[in-house]
Amino acid sequence: MDRDERNARWALGLLPQIGGVAVRGLLDRFGSARRAWQASMEALLGVPGIGPATARAIRQFDWAEALRAERERVTQAGVQVLVWGDTDYPVRLGEIASAPPVLYVRGALEPADRTAVAIVGARHATAYGEDMARELAAELGRRGLTIVSGLARGIDAAAHRGALAAGARTLGVLGCGVNRVYPPEHSQLAEEVARQGALLSEFPLGTPPLRPHFPRRNRIISGLSLGVIVVEAGVESGALITAQHALEQGREVFAVPGRVHARYSEGCNRLIKAGATLVSSWEDVLSELVPQLRRRESPAAAERPLPELSPGERQVFEVLGEEPVHIDVIIVRTALASGRVASALSGLEMKGLVHQLPGKVFARIAGY
Repeated sequence: MDRDERNARWALGLLPQIGGVAVRGLLDRFGSARRAWQASMEALLGVPGIGPATARAIRQFDWAEALRAERERVTQAGVQVLVWGDTDYPVRLGEIASAPPVLYVRGALEPADRTAVAIVGARHATAYGEDMARELAAELGRRGLTIVSGLARGIDAAAHRGALAAGARTLGVLGCGVNRVYPPEHSQLAEEVARQGALLSEFPLGTPPLRPHFPRRNRIISGLSLGVIVVEAGVESGALITAQHALEQGREVFAVPGRVHARYSEGCNRLIKAGATLVSSWEDVLSELVPQLRRRESPAAAERPLPELSPGERQVFEVLGEEPVHIDVIIVRTALASGRVASALSGLEMKGLVHQLPGKVFARIAGY
């Protein structure tokens, strides 16, 4: 990706109306972000998910000037910017359908962060919940996992502190710009996380911590992770939104059980009843994740001969790996119509080459 295209993609991330799915649609339709900025209203309205208001915002936005100002702010703040398509963009996050077009990073991401687990839960947590979050983060961190959370009060803060105390890496995903801290009393914690890992956000610098931003950032928390551990959550909590994102992304979901009649345990207990892995110690988490890690670390296989494939099946098969991929991403990568992709995936499943995970997520069967 050349510099001009990278700049054009970065600028797309400055428009709040545009998310990851829309960016992929624009790239699929026009072939590049540069052409998307030059497209007519009529052409923009032909992109799935782009309505009149978004199309007008694209046409009226002085993206070159906005990008110049944002670049100055980034330089002054000493923040790293990763654009979807950069080689350093987190691989696992880049595979989800709604991957953010731009990530602002305060601190540093490392290759080891691909082996990450998220720990999330109630802001108004009990002492028991915070103790469990700290213990799980510390024990998993000592065993080489990066701990991901949202820097919120309660369980999130306890998870970050457990990782820090164990000398492990930890990533905090924010619902505001990375040059702001919310809640404000976590300013020191944010500094420690940035030194021992990174703070990340899809929002441009200076973006305030608005209420709608927090549910939106939860997909990034799960997208960075192999699995999500929920420690104390009500039935309408943000932690359950993160768990739902995890299911849709093909990630593991874990839950720490709590008292049957306690409101703060109701969400976790429901997750367990629905099939989430019950967690009483770090061993319960690793026993589920180790087989995944072994598959990812094994040499790429495939000496097994492929059965005869149709052109559509072969095209879809070639964009898949053992990492789960959402069907929307497959459509964009293959540039095939959604019906042809769905038909090809059905054929590949029947031939034993591909398996489907919850939330319209697909992956190759190990060995192919």
